[in-house]
Amino acid sequence: MDLSADQKERYAKHIVMKQMGEEGQKRLLSSRVLCVGAGGLGSPVIQYLAAAGVGTLGIVDDDVVEMSNLQRQVIHAGNLGKQKVWSARQYVERLDPGINVLAYDMRVGPDNVEGLIKDYDVVVDCSDNFATRYLLNDACVLQNKPLFHGSIFMFEGQVMTILPHEGPCYRCIFACSPSNDAAKDAGVMGILPGVVGTMQATEVVKHLVRLGAPLIGRMIYYDALGMRFDEITVRKNPECPICGLTPSITSIDADNY
Repeated sequence: MDLSADQKERYAKHIVMKQMGEEGQKRLLSSRVLCVGAGGLGSPVIQYLAAAGVGTLGIVDDDVVEMSNLQRQVIHAGNLGKQKVWSARQYVERLDPGINVLAYDMRVGPDNVEGLIKDYDVVVDCSDNFATRYLLNDACVLQNKPLFHGSIFMFEGQVMTILPHEGPCYRCIFACSPSNDAAKDAGVMGILPGVVGTMQATEVVKHLVRLGAPLIGRMIYYDALGMRFDEITVRKNPECPICGLTPSITSIDADNY
């Protein structure tokens, strides 16, 4: 593909970098990224991937915009009561009409996850519950799809990149899901998802353009109160039920989520 004059101007600060150049920008424009969640983490991920020029951006969410969302979900201003996927799509179309946005007004579940992710190059986990995180992890491992994980809790966040069979997956680190999602009711500092989501988007762009060192086998832990970033080494678990030597999870079964 050849870049248009408008694209050359829009992405000039990418193109001028020798590590990126026109070829790197073309890779972004030809990429397909699925963002699961259009809330706190999804907002900065969607913002920056669209601005970077990811050609096709899928957005999945079944929620509507509420007043309490606006403290952190910055792409939804002026859209109270509207479905988040349509609000997010509207934001991207205003930012860059050349981006192809596919909006999925639904909740990701065992019955649809495999069909949702199959046509995308990578998946970004911007979900807010453990069941979806495990579901996305398992589906991506089974389809060998790169998964970019982020999560937040009050003043803390974590980010890691999962390349199936090249490094540890989510289950390698967190073997089983907590029994409830009490974290959803604990609150979160509004700025926190902006930091964590931006790191997720950075990892996605690096992967698509083939730049730098990915967060494979490493988790970045962010403590906003202490303003500290810690790197935690994580390893593949040979007994992991999805990516271990003898996996017990070989298909998506609703009973596992």
